[in-house]
This record gives sequence, C-alpha cells and structure tokens, in this order.
Amino acid sequence: MREFKTILVTGGAGFIGSNFIRHVFRKSGYKGKAVNLDKLTYAGNLLSLTDIEKEYGGTRYFFEHVDICDKAGVMKTLKDTGADCIVHFAAESHVDRSITGPGEFIQTNLIGTFNLLEAAREFWKDRKDVLFHHISTDEVYGSLGDIGYFFEDTAYDPRSPYSASKAGSDHLVMAYHHTYGLPVTLSNCSNNYGPYHFPEKLIPLMILNCFEGKPLPVYGDGMNVRDWLYVEDHASAIWKIITDGKIGDKYNVGGENERPNLEVVNLICEIAAGENGKPKDEYKSLITYVKDRPGHDRRYAINCDKLKKELGWKQSVTFEDGLRQTVRWYLNNPEWIESVRSGEYRKWIEKNYAARD
Repeated sequence: MREFKTILVTGGAGFIGSNFIRHVFRKSGYKGKAVNLDKLTYAGNLLSLTDIEKEYGGTRYFFEHVDICDKAGVMKTLKDTGADCIVHFAAESHVDRSITGPGEFIQTNLIGTFNLLEAAREFWKDRKDVLFHHISTDEVYGSLGDIGYFFEDTAYDPRSPYSASKAGSDHLVMAYHHTYGLPVTLSNCSNNYGPYHFPEKLIPLMILNCFEGKPLPVYGDGMNVRDWLYVEDHASAIWKIITDGKIGDKYNVGGENERPNLEVVNLICEIAAGENGKPKDEYKSLITYVKDRPGHDRRYAINCDKLKKELGWKQSVTFEDGLRQTVRWYLNNPEWIESVRSGEYRKWIEKNYAARD
C-alpha cells in the first residue's frame, strides 16, 4: 500500500473533487495533508468544504487559488507544499457547454493537464515514491449499442469536444509514463451523482426543478442510457487506486446502474414527491421533451470487474438509495443551492480570498 505525506487535489472545489477530499479526511484513515488547487470557475465552490476547512484548515487542509493552465503557479504550489501525490480532477466537464464553446475545454483539459504533467516531471525528477492520478470519463470510449460494455482496453472513440479533450489528456498521461517513467494511474468513471453537484447536470437539475414546479427537460425520446455512480463510491474507488493500483495501469469505475434518462427522471419525480408529501405522480406532468443535442451518445455502460477483482472495491449503495439520499440532501441544503445560483458564492470568494491571491 502506497502512503503519501501531501496530496495535491486539482479541482478540489468541484463536485467530485470536494467529495473526494471529504472522503480522504473522514473515511480513508489518511494522516497527511491535502492541498486543494482550484481556479474557482462557476462550478467550483469552497462552500462545499466549509466543514473540512473548519476542522483541518491551516493544519492538514490548505487551499491554493491557482489555474492549472498557469504552469508557474502550479510549479510554485508543488515546491511550496512538497506534494508527493497529484489527484487530477480539474476539468471543464459539461458536454453542452463544450458544443457551444469548445475552446475552454481544449485549454483546460489538454493544456492544463500538459502543464501539470510537465510541472510534476520537473519537480519530482526520477522519484518513484510519487504518483500522478488522472480522473477521466467513460465518454472517451464513444457510444454503445443495446448490448456490450466499456472495458479498460476498449478503443477510444470520443464524440464531443468534451470527450475528445478528455481522451487527449488520457493519452498525454499515459505517454508521460511510457516516455519519461512518470508514475501514473488513470481511472475512467461513469456518470456521477450525489451531494454538492452543480445544478446544470441532469440529476440535480431535475431535483431542483421538481421542488420549484419548473419543466423537466428531457432530450430526444429520453431513452439515452447512462450508468450512474454515487459520488462517495467514486471517491472510495480513487482512494483504492492511488494506494493500491498498479503503476501505469487504468481502471474503470462504474455504478453498474444502467438507466434510460427518462427512467431516472421518473424515479426522481417519485422520490421528490414522497419527500415533499405529494402524490406519487405529482411531478411527472412537468416532464417536457426537447430537441436532442448534437452527437448525443445513445448508451454508456462500464465494466468495472478489474477494479473489483484486483483491488477489492465495491459500491456501497443501490441507485435507488443513493438517489433518495441525493434528493434529501438538496431538500435539506437550500442555503448551498441559493449561494450557487444567486452569485452570493462569488461575493464570498472575493471577500475571503481576494487578499490571498
């Protein structure tokens, strides 16, 4: 089992990154430090880590307001912290946004990852007691038909600017391992859901629209299939990989919860109605079909047998239980939701961190 003194988490203020940091401190048994390096774009929210900041801030948890595209800033952070592990979440990740504005995705996901790899190679030199772990997506594999699964050796076939940029970053990471001997691991995950998810993605958007009586927009016929992974289970998988995974190897992380989008929305409607004391079908009338997005992949399904067999990982919740926990979290955290939507979060950042930059 590998042990680290200081883990640098890029994109640690984002949805999955913040849940990973919380897992590291609350559930992993880790005794070292964690440095959250984040640009704080619209989807980065330090309010998602106020409990960690309160308990560990200044002793074991630290925040650095740095863009991964700023190589000098990344290098300075590595030197200042002496990080011996980088867990790289930072990325532009919304497919719709990549269709309307692909440039940001190329800059952050490709150039940003390149900068991190170069900084790690320069700072770590030939050390072997270090690790660069790259988090990627199952979307790099393309689209499946009605049967079959994505495996670790499935050929890449990205269909959107987002997935193409992530595929490129995957290849860069593995190239740095094979060319320069940089110790790396890589994981490709299915669709995440859970607490602290920015409300532009399917599940949080549908939950909040239910609560507010707004239309529930479903692309096309609603039969696009995704595999849903509870974010806490993803965090535990990453921890397993960075501590026990084989250097130079990649692992698929899936929830093994294939669902058509329409089925997911219907289930959200039923759970939200139950939590609000409404009739079971109260919210289903809000479902509205909208024009499908360009290049919309029909089905993703991930095989994660390798992760289970080699590292002993497994999911902790069923999709129904995880979704119920997620609905309850959004119902019980209106302040976080309002802060994200109203711009109050941005004011909080300016007040608390502008002087530190």
